Amino acid sequence: MFTCKYSKFNLPKQVTYLNCSYMSPMLKSVEKAGLRGLRKKRNPVEIRPEDFFNEAEDLRVAFAKLVNVKDAKRIAIIPSVSYGISTVAKNVRLNRGEHVVVAAEQFPSNYYPWQSLAKETGGEIKVISPEAGLDERGRIWNEKILSAISKDTKAVAIAHTHWADGTRFNLEAIRERTRDVGALLIIDGTQSVGALPFDVQKLNPDALVCAGYKWLLGPYALGVAFYGEAFNNGKPLEENWISRLNSEDFTALVNYDEQYQPGALRYDVGERSNFILVPMLLNSITQLDRWHVENIQEYCHAITRDAVAVLRENGCWIEQEPYRASHIFGVRLPQNTNLATVKEAFTKHRIYVSFRGDAIRVSPNVYNDQNDLTKFARVLTRALE
Repeated sequence: MFTCKYSKFNLPKQVTYLNCSYMSPMLKSVEKAGLRGLRKKRNPVEIRPEDFFNEAEDLRVAFAKLVNVKDAKRIAIIPSVSYGISTVAKNVRLNRGEHVVVAAEQFPSNYYPWQSLAKETGGEIKVISPEAGLDERGRIWNEKILSAISKDTKAVAIAHTHWADGTRFNLEAIRERTRDVGALLIIDGTQSVGALPFDVQKLNPDALVCAGYKWLLGPYALGVAFYGEAFNNGKPLEENWISRLNSEDFTALVNYDEQYQPGALRYDVGERSNFILVPMLLNSITQLDRWHVENIQEYCHAITRDAVAVLRENGCWIEQEPYRASHIFGVRLPQNTNLATVKEAFTKHRIYVSFRGDAIRVSPNVYNDQNDLTKFARVLTRALE
């Protein structure tokens, strides 16, 4: 039976942290890995040429296992989602009359690169919004996205779960539709991968891009990305030495090689061999592999179920389960609620959530238990009185 993992973290007991979508707390083991890397860098004689490669390769293997990628060379090491999505956009031919489909108000890092591409090419971004009302909001939004995909769609660039309120998009249906019209499927997995099962072999996306500091429980400024066959011969954002063939041979680096390393390694960020951040992210992803992501999602469902019911009984709106995840969901308050009163109550009781758009975004993880969600529901319902 999967149980609370609070003891693996350094969160203060008096804090109710329901905000992993903002930034995850750090596992004790991840902190130790970072400190080891920091101490290693203070004495460069301890850093050998193979150290530029080995842990980076281990990180690829760990993430490939997490999302079921057969070839770890398909995994690139990136500094951010904007870097990973910009890499994709640089290698997409968007012609006049063609468009990229995105969900309304999705995270800017998965919008601005497409906006820039559209301006350069005369293409279009087709933004699909939910209906104004809340009745069957998730189902209708998914149907509108599917209806927007046509023969003129070059790519669908979307998250698995919406960053603002946790709306879950039916990626299987979207993949089927994009395959019918020959469009790419580009996924920002930052708010899902690590807490919601994701299987690259089953879904077969063209790219999956993830920041490491949220549900992957890793450090800030490092992430990972999967690039499929559509990007086999693409152009990287930068030309660095380590992404070139035979870069392992330091004595021959002056023999410039036009060929890249295999797979997605051409898309690695420069100085990808970060001796502090790489072992931290490797440690956190390895821990997630041990816990199994499906257990994390089931655990989040178990600890949130009763609180969700209480909030609905008190007039709050929360999306139905088929169209939201359990690790991140939005709570929309009754009309005429004094939001300042709600925020003040959370501050008083040291409850940490995010306010995104018209929703309170709640995002628990394995360090939470049912008492945390009970407290959240109790404080919120009292503030609504």
